[in-house]
Amino acid sequence: MRLHVEQLGSGPDLLLLHGWGMNRAVWSGFAERLAVSYRVSLVDLPGHGQSPWGGRSALADWVDAVLAVAPPRAIWCGWSLGGQLALRAALDAPERVVSLLGIAATPRFAAAEAWPCAMEPRTLDQFIANLQRDHRKTLERFLALQVRGSEASREQLRLLRSRLAELPDPHPEALQAGLALLKSVDLRAELAALEVPNGWLFGERDTLVPEAAAQGLAELLPGAAVGVISGAAHAPFLSHPDATLSLLQALLKAVR
Repeated sequence: MRLHVEQLGSGPDLLLLHGWGMNRAVWSGFAERLAVSYRVSLVDLPGHGQSPWGGRSALADWVDAVLAVAPPRAIWCGWSLGGQLALRAALDAPERVVSLLGIAATPRFAAAEAWPCAMEPRTLDQFIANLQRDHRKTLERFLALQVRGSEASREQLRLLRSRLAELPDPHPEALQAGLALLKSVDLRAELAALEVPNGWLFGERDTLVPEAAAQGLAELLPGAAVGVISGAAHAPFLSHPDATLSLLQALLKAVR
């Protein structure tokens, strides 16, 4: 299984990883702005966009597939589920990761003991059950959650839909595997071993990865750089591209 990669721009390597159910087109426009200063690699995750679904559902398998097509050394920037993949790569292959940036991402997506500011596991269970019945309707519902609370949420939902439609639908089994990862992955206990500089960006109105999660993350990673986009929900690079670009550039400087 070889993942599809698109590259643009020149300069230091910057790898972008999208979230669950999406594809590399979600970065359109924003990636072009980053490409002014970086050589940007856009990867479709397994079974998403133009990448094949290899039938492997473990987080390590997905990370290995990304490592196989990633530049030898790059800044890894992941959104939501993509942020967990980037974190796993930084833990497993720190020699490949110059620095780590998470956008609306945390080491654990689902709520748990001592980790209340996250999505309820029963809600994820409902998504998993509904996905088996109608994956398109379930994906549509998840898109709506990503913009809930954001300024101009209707416009952002239309934009997400149009970006998703630019490439083939995700494979249903890949969607199931991705939801299972969001429910089960917990990297909190391993954060003490994180060697690479890291920064995290949150949306003030995010209902999936609440801003309050930033405090829990700061406690686990005291040296992390953290920023919050005012008025943004789960996809700040879509709803607030100027503010996100400015803060992302500041984080990149902070984690050098």
